[in-house]
Amino acid sequence: MAFADHFSEKSAGYASSRPTYPDELFRALAEKSPGRETVWDCATGNGQAAIGLARHFRHVEATDASAEQVANAKPCAGVTYSVQPAERTHFPDASFDAVNVAQALHWFDFERFNVEVARVLRPGGVILATSYGWSHVSPEFDRELKRIVLDPIHPLWPPQNSHIFNGYRDIPFPYERIDFPPVRIELRWTLAQLLAYIGTWTATRRKLQDDPAFLDRAVAHLARAWGSEDERLVTMPLHVQCGRR
Repeated sequence: MAFADHFSEKSAGYASSRPTYPDELFRALAEKSPGRETVWDCATGNGQAAIGLARHFRHVEATDASAEQVANAKPCAGVTYSVQPAERTHFPDASFDAVNVAQALHWFDFERFNVEVARVLRPGGVILATSYGWSHVSPEFDRELKRIVLDPIHPLWPPQNSHIFNGYRDIPFPYERIDFPPVRIELRWTLAQLLAYIGTWTATRRKLQDDPAFLDRAVAHLARAWGSEDERLVTMPLHVQCGRR
């Protein structure tokens, strides 16, 4: 499977608009790992997860197949960025206590990636795969967002995104399952920030190619459902798969 690069073109916007992950996600991973020396953040993008991992592991190797994404990654003490595909890295055998994959597993060649994970994880090492669920603001706003934005872009999603919609339940995961506490992202966002995040989605970008004013038109409809508050609480449940080698 060739690397399908859906993000390099807008990597700077991805870096500024994608949400960060709650610290409890990485703390729980560290607690379940056999050690806290090294962790591989695979498909790091701009380093959203790598920076959080650095608070709980001595060193983070953060890789991405996109050189443009890595070029826009945020520098952080304890994090080394490199351009490498998920399925084939230069890391020595048994290098890592843990492997983290945030919002990316659905793009991989699953069989080749699992072989690579088995090679680089230490005995008893842990893998954590996470994806965002749909965002929630309020029942009224969520209905309008679905009608104005989500339904029109639905046919434009790449087929791999169906794995996210299924909560990663249909992806091969050949590891000893580990119970993981429920985790969700909570943000105080403006409507503009939420739409900037939606604008980073592959399906949205495809829609904007043919209809550049799509999100601009959506603002007027969504503003009424958003209400008078500048910022509102936006929640995103995380779909989590955790296992041990």
